[in-house]
Amino acid sequence: MVCCEQTYQAPPNSGEVFLGRTLPSLLDEACRRSPNQTAFNQRVKSTWQSLSNQAFQSAVEEVACGLLDLQLEKGDRVALLMHSDINLAIADMGTLLAGLVNVPIDITQTIEHIVFILHHSEAKVLIVSNLNLFNQIASYLPDISSLQRVIVAEEEGERRGRGDAESIFSLHELRSRGKALISEERCVQLRTELAPDNLASIVYIPGVTGEPVGVMLTHENLSGNALAAFSGIPNLELGAKEVVLSFLPLTHVFARVLLYGHLNYGHSIYFTTITKVMKLIPEVKPTIFATVPLFLEKFYSKILEEAKRGRGDTGIRGRGDKGTRGQGDKETRRHGGTRRQENLFSPSPPPSPQRLILKWSLNLAKKYKLGEIPRGRYALMLKLFDRLVFSKWRVVFGGNLKYLICGGASLKAEIANLLAAARITVLQGYGLTETASAVTCCRGEYNYAGTVGVALPGVEIAIATDGEILTRSPYMTQGYYKNQAATQKLIDVDGWLHTGDLGKINKAGFLQITGLKKSRFKLSTGKYVTPEPLESKLEKSSLVAKAVTVGSERKFCSMLIFPHLENLHEYALSVGLNLASETLLKHPCIIALYQMLVDEANCHLPYWSTIKRFQLINYSLTIENGGLTANQQVNRAQVAEIFAPEINAMYGEVWGRDWEKRGQLDAGKISDLNEICPVIPTSYCPVYAQSLSS
Repeated sequence: MVCCEQTYQAPPNSGEVFLGRTLPSLLDEACRRSPNQTAFNQRVKSTWQSLSNQAFQSAVEEVACGLLDLQLEKGDRVALLMHSDINLAIADMGTLLAGLVNVPIDITQTIEHIVFILHHSEAKVLIVSNLNLFNQIASYLPDISSLQRVIVAEEEGERRGRGDAESIFSLHELRSRGKALISEERCVQLRTELAPDNLASIVYIPGVTGEPVGVMLTHENLSGNALAAFSGIPNLELGAKEVVLSFLPLTHVFARVLLYGHLNYGHSIYFTTITKVMKLIPEVKPTIFATVPLFLEKFYSKILEEAKRGRGDTGIRGRGDKGTRGQGDKETRRHGGTRRQENLFSPSPPPSPQRLILKWSLNLAKKYKLGEIPRGRYALMLKLFDRLVFSKWRVVFGGNLKYLICGGASLKAEIANLLAAARITVLQGYGLTETASAVTCCRGEYNYAGTVGVALPGVEIAIATDGEILTRSPYMTQGYYKNQAATQKLIDVDGWLHTGDLGKINKAGFLQITGLKKSRFKLSTGKYVTPEPLESKLEKSSLVAKAVTVGSERKFCSMLIFPHLENLHEYALSVGLNLASETLLKHPCIIALYQMLVDEANCHLPYWSTIKRFQLINYSLTIENGGLTANQQVNRAQVAEIFAPEINAMYGEVWGRDWEKRGQLDAGKISDLNEICPVIPTSYCPVYAQSLSS
């Protein structure tokens, strides 16, 4: 029995609960009430190809009938190894309409994890985006006994030289088979045979041991979460009045649930990728844009950089800017191609008016408090600088933005406040894959920086005695697929789901995330990272006493390595290095040696969860100093607090430049190191253990 002082629910007028819905019913409702000729849009070369929601509905029905013609039965699993585009949206909804269970697979996963997921889910069909992805995994597929068919979405040469023509064919061929079988009676039958409590999807996330675990989500889990979240957003229009630019991976529940909401409201959705999103924002001019904290952190860093650099500009530009950079080029040419050296004893030139305006506007925005109404002189100053500066910030997001939805990880309060000062409304949220996306979210009057909002309609939240966030709702998973032990750890006998995150509810009922109880964490990209596999691999070495992975809410993983100093000194003496500990830990030969150990540990993990930087720490973690718990486990919160300066340094610019130089030494000049060091073994990671090349 969990002892909680109080439970929290959604405040009045913050949305509604919608249960009893299947996911295909969301599409059907949109086609009836909000027909939209440009509901789905895919970039092909330099033009957009549009599909109405009725045409999308027809494509979904064709896929559903085509899949059932392959002798699949209700509940069979269909894996989706696909890019986040219109083909994935069609395949997703088509499998759901057929009463099948889809298994979306992140295309940045390692090949061995993909093979594990196909085995574990017992997928009978694999739908893959193109031949490039297929060719990378083709040699491993014959070992998957359950797999009967492979469908390649793109049509160029889909079957040439690909073995049995009956087992590998294109999405176009699948739809053609389905189209021949469609009738009004058949389409009605498909819908009536679906139930809201049917399993819809198994979403695999990193498990504690390193192997993925499958989160089971029903139609009602996903549809209910999407409808509850969207119902609480004020002034959200139906149909083509709302324009969405979608670039987040649809294999993750955050982007996927948003897609279901937009689909139900009949919005115009434009699919793109992370590499093209900034180029297309000015063209698409979205009214709703969903992103992760890393994207906004880069935007904020750019503003700070412009202010620090003192460019003669009050906006943000990319390549080809005209400003002080151009003036500097003219100055260089004026002095015969060599930049004139400043007189160190002469006074600095006065800042330009543009630079002063940018600095004033930045300071003004930093004082803004999201959720509070500006008054008096401050309100007047905001209006003035809105015309001079803030309006240019909005242009970066297309100029028509109503809502900037940020999820996947926590956003710093200072960034949310700054954007709000520029009249860019940020809606933050908090949730897990296990809760079918959102547990809480900011919306309307319930929007304060430094929090992740209030409970979603239908959600209960409680804070356990140890500070862990607990939740109950009709949107949460029933457990992990084929893993009852892990399910029992996740959901207690009273039905509370233990999130593993620490938090508190403030007086206004807003949830604030304060830390981690679990070891698994999220990067600012929204990706899950499970540290134990990395750490256990490092700790197998006699040279490592403890290894602690860090990176929660950061853009990549780093590691604190606590060497086994006795063994390290013994090794060092054997190779002629008789140095004090502090000096030894900075020696290039020793750093290169530990880099090799890190490289070995990184193998078998997707690239985003690998260690990018590490620091050797001369310190012993013990129970007495709080570094270890009573059961000899690392006290992660305590370690993060004690070594905050070292952790922050690893994410700083200076460290980054030094690390890049060191990386060039380690990787590019290993032969030079071998001249002064003992031979350092090079790590080898087979293709099977690496991420796919998309």
